[in-house]
Amino acid sequence: MIRRVQAKVAPRVRQAWRAPWLAASLSLGAGLAAALAHPPFGILPGLLGYAVLLRNIDGADQHAPLSSAFLRGWLAGLAYFGLSIWWVAEAFFVNPAQAWMAPFAPTLLAAGLGLFWGLAALVYRRFAPAGARRVLVFAGIFAAVEWLRGHILTGFPWNLPGQSWEAGSYPSQAAALFGAYGLTWVTLAIAASFAAAFEGPRGRIATAGGVIALIALYGWGGWRVRHAEPTAPDAPMIRIVQADVRQAVKYDADAFADIVERHVRLTRQAAARRPDLIVWPEGAIPDAADSYLAHGTWTREAIEMSLKPGQNLILGAYRIDGPVEKPIYYNSLITLRRTATLEVTGVYDKHRLTPFGEYLPLESWAERVGLKQMVQVGDGFTPGPKPRPLDSAGLFRIQPLICYESLFPGFTQAGDDATRPRAIVNISNDAWFGVTSGPLQHLNLASYRAIETGTPMIRATPTGVSAMIDAYGRIVPGARLDLGQSGVIDAALPALAPKTVYGRLGDGPFAAMLLISLGAALRRQKAQPLKSKVI
Repeated sequence: MIRRVQAKVAPRVRQAWRAPWLAASLSLGAGLAAALAHPPFGILPGLLGYAVLLRNIDGADQHAPLSSAFLRGWLAGLAYFGLSIWWVAEAFFVNPAQAWMAPFAPTLLAAGLGLFWGLAALVYRRFAPAGARRVLVFAGIFAAVEWLRGHILTGFPWNLPGQSWEAGSYPSQAAALFGAYGLTWVTLAIAASFAAAFEGPRGRIATAGGVIALIALYGWGGWRVRHAEPTAPDAPMIRIVQADVRQAVKYDADAFADIVERHVRLTRQAAARRPDLIVWPEGAIPDAADSYLAHGTWTREAIEMSLKPGQNLILGAYRIDGPVEKPIYYNSLITLRRTATLEVTGVYDKHRLTPFGEYLPLESWAERVGLKQMVQVGDGFTPGPKPRPLDSAGLFRIQPLICYESLFPGFTQAGDDATRPRAIVNISNDAWFGVTSGPLQHLNLASYRAIETGTPMIRATPTGVSAMIDAYGRIVPGARLDLGQSGVIDAALPALAPKTVYGRLGDGPFAAMLLISLGAALRRQKAQPLKSKVI
């Protein structure tokens, strides 16, 4: 009797698990869980959301498997990016004329970025073999699509799955071997391997392989940081200035003198050891550098008098070039040195501009339909050449990265032993995003550039988080100013790490991983392609 009841109930249970509402809930839950693994949340078990997503895509509707898989992947992406970038809305409250866009901007952005995950799910569902090998196919396809997300148009590689690990942690050190994209492949493969745990001997072997890989991440990372080079006694002394100037204040003309005074006062603050270099953030002074650094201005004199002879200053500012009737604007990092006077010793113009913030994609079309006036981007900035090390008189070689550029692996040039930059200088204006998770995530993502190349990072922002980061992605103890804090960080520049595998080979190891996934997809079993499964 009991068996008869079970026989009648079982089909209903299977139907319930395949119900559209449950599939949608699983996708949304998987995306949210994966997003929660990222800092500042740091709920690493959320990585199992990728295993849930794999099983959910496996169970796509047999009558329309590709469209069903796409929808499930897109819903997961919508949830993942929705939680990852909700703070974008904060920027639209700075200008009251744009406040109406605050609810729509992050929603549309998350929906658009979710299309990448929908595409990955569709391709996976089409080509995944049956059995445990599909774990490698899943990892390869999703990692490849994440690479596309970071390279199509200007790219937006925010919160790659491989950057779920807090920068400086043991697993994050694997970025020194194969970069953020390679670590994305490894992270996805480890997480997805748990989806095969109850699929027979081969499934259990796949899960065991994932556990072993996870242990290897922690083991190798621990070995690497234990062999970190100590900071040299004669290392350059750096001062990072964070004046806690909110973005809205910069539009108040009456606050201009106070903003200059805040930066000048913090720059000349007494120190136990005189700083060799002072770093101000992007957009520190709300005016063109051509104006406030012009000879004879009180602002130039104030900045000059805040420095001692021989000291260097790095600041972020916009500058104007070209003819008066058709000016060209650059978002720049400028290096200055105090000698007998204040000298400009170097300029770097931002290469990778922020879409909709610093320029408008498809500008001519947007102007015709009125979008340009709606988003109020204006004429925007002009991109400079690709990032390269900057040599300035009296200053060690640096690799400049302005704000958004710190998201991109490969922008930091490793060079050979004679030409390696001594430090990455990342100036950013995270004041746009207030006291949200955005600046905290940006800190984590930027720190991966230090791990990938074994180069310490000096990071300055107007409202936080500013920090001195060593060559292993770790914040130097006591060298951090959090959101809403005003002050200075005085810290010796950490040592370079030995040149990394990623610094030598770039994305070569990642390409090899994609070939492994391709091989797993091509070695299909003789049986029919993957069928829908009960989750």
